[in-house]
Amino acid sequence: MSGINRKDKKYAKKMRNQPSNVTFTSSDPGAGRSGIESQSDVNSRDQQRGLHGGYCHRSQGSDQKHFQNVPKFINDANYRDQQRGLHGGYCHRSQGSDQKHFQNVPKFLYARDFAQHRAAEINAMLKAVVHKSNSQFLQSLPPHLRRRAMSNNAKRLPRRLREIAKKEMEKIAHLKKEQSKSKSRKARRRHGNLLHEFNRRQRKNIWLETHIWHAKRFHMVKKWGCCLADKPTAKSYRACYRAMKQKCLLQDLSYYCCLELSGTQENLLKALSPLSSWEAGTTFASVDCLSGKRQGSLVLYKAEQYPAKPLGPIVFLWRPKAEPENQSENRQLWIWAHPALKTEALIELQLACQCSDAPLPEPAPSECSASAPGRAGSKRKLQDQAGEEVIPKKKIIGNSTRDPLKPVSWTSLTTGIVIEDLTMEILRYRLVGPLSHSVIFEVLQPALVLEDSEAKGEVMGAVMGARDVPCWWSQYCGKSEDVDLHHRQGDFLQLLSGVASPAEISAGSILGLTVRDPRLNIPESRTPALPDPSEFKGSTHDLEKIKELSLRGVPTECAQSPIWDRNIRNIVTENKISEQELNQMKSKLLVPGSQLNLGPRESKIPILLVQQPGKRAGKEHIGWGSGWDILIPKGWGMAFWIPLIYRGIRVGGLQEGAKHSQYQGIPCFPDDFPDCPAGTRHCEETEKELVEKYKRYPPAKRPNYVHYGTMTPFRCPWQRLVEEWEVKTNANDVTPTASGKDPEAKSEGLNSSMKPIGVNEAEVCKQSSDEEKTLEPKEEMEQGSGNITVLEPKTLSIEDISAESGHASILRSRKMLRQLSAWCQPTSSCGQRVKPFARSLPGQMTTDVVNSIVCSLPRFLVWARVSLLKKGSPDANAMICIPSNEDLQLIASDAKNCAPQEPKHRDPFKRQIKTLKDKKKKALSEDLESGSGVQDSQLVSNRRKDLILGLWPDQPKDVMSHCSRLTIGYVSHGDFSLNVGCGEGLGFVSLSGLLHMLSSQPAEKRGFVLVRNPASLQYRLAKLNIEV
Repeated sequence: MSGINRKDKKYAKKMRNQPSNVTFTSSDPGAGRSGIESQSDVNSRDQQRGLHGGYCHRSQGSDQKHFQNVPKFINDANYRDQQRGLHGGYCHRSQGSDQKHFQNVPKFLYARDFAQHRAAEINAMLKAVVHKSNSQFLQSLPPHLRRRAMSNNAKRLPRRLREIAKKEMEKIAHLKKEQSKSKSRKARRRHGNLLHEFNRRQRKNIWLETHIWHAKRFHMVKKWGCCLADKPTAKSYRACYRAMKQKCLLQDLSYYCCLELSGTQENLLKALSPLSSWEAGTTFASVDCLSGKRQGSLVLYKAEQYPAKPLGPIVFLWRPKAEPENQSENRQLWIWAHPALKTEALIELQLACQCSDAPLPEPAPSECSASAPGRAGSKRKLQDQAGEEVIPKKKIIGNSTRDPLKPVSWTSLTTGIVIEDLTMEILRYRLVGPLSHSVIFEVLQPALVLEDSEAKGEVMGAVMGARDVPCWWSQYCGKSEDVDLHHRQGDFLQLLSGVASPAEISAGSILGLTVRDPRLNIPESRTPALPDPSEFKGSTHDLEKIKELSLRGVPTECAQSPIWDRNIRNIVTENKISEQELNQMKSKLLVPGSQLNLGPRESKIPILLVQQPGKRAGKEHIGWGSGWDILIPKGWGMAFWIPLIYRGIRVGGLQEGAKHSQYQGIPCFPDDFPDCPAGTRHCEETEKELVEKYKRYPPAKRPNYVHYGTMTPFRCPWQRLVEEWEVKTNANDVTPTASGKDPEAKSEGLNSSMKPIGVNEAEVCKQSSDEEKTLEPKEEMEQGSGNITVLEPKTLSIEDISAESGHASILRSRKMLRQLSAWCQPTSSCGQRVKPFARSLPGQMTTDVVNSIVCSLPRFLVWARVSLLKKGSPDANAMICIPSNEDLQLIASDAKNCAPQEPKHRDPFKRQIKTLKDKKKKALSEDLESGSGVQDSQLVSNRRKDLILGLWPDQPKDVMSHCSRLTIGYVSHGDFSLNVGCGEGLGFVSLSGLLHMLSSQPAEKRGFVLVRNPASLQYRLAKLNIEV
C-alpha cells in the first residue's frame, strides 16, 4: 500500500505544473500505469489535489457546469492567471465557488498547437542556456577541457573559439589601459596627481586661494560660480560673535569682482554720473573719494533711472593723482561688486562708457612656475576620458573658469575709457573687530629700503637672469620722493599701535604700503595679538598725529601704492619664492627658529589697507563691527592667510558675514535687495529650495501654514503688498488726526473686529455656525476650539491694480528717510527714548505732507528694524502688522500680556487633496484591471501637483488683509540678537502702510507694531525704527 502511495505522489509531482484538463490516451506515453485514464479518474484526482500545487477542497455539485460554454482555445497566460494563484499552496473554496472560478476553461489542449504558440519562448530559453551573455570564452567549454593556460594563449583553445577569445582578450587589455594606475591613496596624494585633480575640479567653479584650507574646516557651498565657505564645522556661533565684538574675525572676500576703469577724470565722471544720485548719498564725484584718500559706496542704477531699476551696491576706489595740478592726467577707478551683480554692472558700465567698440585679447591665465611638479605626474595620459585636453599640472592662480576666447578688456574709441575685468587678480581679506589693527601691526612690516650697493647688485642679478629677484623695488628705491613716501606710510602704520579701535579712524581711510614677506616672521606657536600700551611711547607730537588721523584720516599722498600698476603686480606674483624653497632655507639655519634673512632676494609686496567704519546707522552701538580690508596681489593668498591665523584670529564664512551685516543694521546683498535683478533671482532660488525641503517632510512633521494664515512662508510678496496698499490709499486718503484715532470709518469697523485674546467672540461664532456655506479661504478662520471669525470680504483684486505704475522699489533718499525716522520717534532696544539732535527735528505730520509723499512715492518699501519689547524672536518672512487701539490698551493695562493671538484658519484644500488622492487610487486600480485608467491617473496627478498640504497653491491674494491685523511689511532676517540682548529683525515695510499706521496711532505710541512668525499664531509687540 505504501508503494502505491509513493507512485501516486511521484506521479502527482510530475503533473503538478500541467493543466488539470490534460488527459492521456492509451497511445500517450506516461499516461499512467495502465496507459488509460478515464474522465472519472480525472475528476477524482482533481478533487484530491489542487490546481495550485497542493490540495483543494470542493463542495458537492460544484463541477456540474464546469466545462459548459467553453471556447476550444484560449490564451495560455490568461488561463494560468485564472487557474493558479500567485503564491501556490493549499486552497479552500466554499460551496458553489467553482461555478464562477472555472468558467472559460478549455476541455482539452493539443500539444502541437500549444508548442507552436510557445515556440518563440522556447527558442529564447535555449539561446540563453547555450549562449550565456555574461560568460567568457572559457566558460563555453566543458569543465574537463578547461585549462589555466588558455586564458593567456588563445592557440590552446579549440579553433572554433579562437576568434572569440582574441576579441575578448583585446577588450580586456583595452580596459586595463583605460584604468588609472594610481589606485592607492599614496599615489593619489602625490603632488602632481593632486594638482591635476584640483585643476580638473576648478573647471566649473572658481576656487579661492584659501579653498583647501577652508574645505578642511568649513561647510562648503557652490554659489555665484564659486566654491565658498558657508559656516565652520565646529560649534563657533557665539565664539565668532565674541571675536567680532572683542577680538578679531577674518573673512576671505576675494570672490568679489573688481572692474577697473581708466581714462580722463572728466570723461569718467560724465559717463558715471547718470548711474547714481546725490539724494541717495555718496556718488562717484564726492570730494574725499575723488581725491583717492577714502573708499566710497553707493547703489548702482541704470542710467537716468533713479529711483527705479537699481542694480545693486558697489564700493569704489579712485587712484590718487601723482600730480594734483595736472587735470588731464589719466585716472584709474576700481569698482568692487558682488559676483551676482557683475554681469548687470559690467553691461551697464559698457553702455555708459561706450566701451563696446574693440575688445582687447585676454592675457593667458597666470600660473605659478615655482609649483611645477617633476616626474610625479608624467605617467598621466594627455587626454581625459571625454577626449578633452588635460589642464597642465601647474597651480592655477586667478580665475580658472574664464574662457580664453572671451575678452577681459573693452575700450571706447570716442571717450578713450578702458574697462578691464580684474576678477581674482586682486585678493581682499576683511578683518573685523577692535584688535584688527593690532593684528595688522604685527603681521605687516614695511619693506626695507635698499642701499645703493644692494640696488645695483639687484639690478645686475636681474639682468643676468637670476631667479626670484624683484628688480622693480630697486627702481622704486632709486627715487627719493618714493622713498620719503614709503617712510611716511611706515610712520602711519606705526601710529596704529596707539589707536584703541579701528572705529576711531576716519571712515573709509586708505593707506598704501609695501611690506615684507609675512612668512618670514611667523611665530612658532599660535599667539593672540594684543595691544601693549607700554610699547607705544608716543610723544605729544605723535598724540596730535593720532588725533589728526581720527579726524581727517590718512593724507592723500599716503594712499599711493604700486599695486595699481599691473606690471608690478605680475612681477610680484611670478617672483614669489615657493614654500618648498623657503622651508629648505629655514632648515639650513644655524639656530633653528631664528628669523631668515634673504637680503635683496626678499619679496616686497604692495598692498592697500582700507578702513571699514562698522555700524553708522542709528544712535546705538556706533562703530560696532569696524575693521580693515587688506588688498593684495594674486598668488599671495596663503602667504598672508597663515600669518594672520597665527595671530589668534578666528575665521568666518558666509553665515558670519550675514550676521555681521545684520548686527550693523545694513541690508545684505542679494538677500535684502528685492528690487534688484540679482535679489529677485535669489528669492526665487531660495523659495524653490525651501519648498523642496518642506515637501520632503511628512505632513505630520511639518507646519500647516494655511492654519496659521501664512500665505507665503518661504518668500516675501513685496510687489503684491505695495500694490494692495496703493489701492487702499487711493480709495481712502490717509489723514492724520490730533486725537490719534483713525478717521476712516472702514478702518474703525475693521479695528473693532480685531479683538485681542481673551475677548468673548461667542456672537461671531454663533452667526458663523448658523449657516454652513462654502467660504473663500481668506474669509474664514477658526480658533483651536473650533470657533470661526468671519472677516469682511475685500473687493481688492489683481485686475483693479494698474500695471503701469511700476514695480516695488526701495526708498533710499536720505532726506525722506530722516523725516520718517523722526516721525517714528526711534527708541533704544530697551524701550527708552533717545533724545534727537536739534538738526534732526521733524516737521509736523500734516495731511498735505503725508498725501504728497503717498502720491509721489506710491510703491516704495522702507528698510526698518524691529526690536521685540518682550520675549520672542522674529524669524525670516515674519509679518509686521498694525496693532489696533484695543491691542495697545490691553498691553498697557496688563504687563504680563505679551500681545494678541491670531485665530486659527481653516484649511479648505485639505479635503480637496484627500479627494484627489482617492481619485488617483481609484484610477490606478482601474488601470490594473482594464488598462483604461492611465489617462485618468495622469490627469489626477497633474492636477495634484499644485496642491501641497499645508501651502497655498495659488498666487497670494489679499496679503495685506488676510489676517485679523493689517500687514505692512515682512522681516527678511531675524533672530535673537547677541548684540542687544533681545529678539531683533530687519526687513521692509510699505511706505503707504507705514504712513497709515503712524497717522492712526497716538503720538506717544507711534512706532509700535506686532510681529508674527510664519509658523505661529502669537503676535509679539515690537518697536519699529528707521535708521539712517
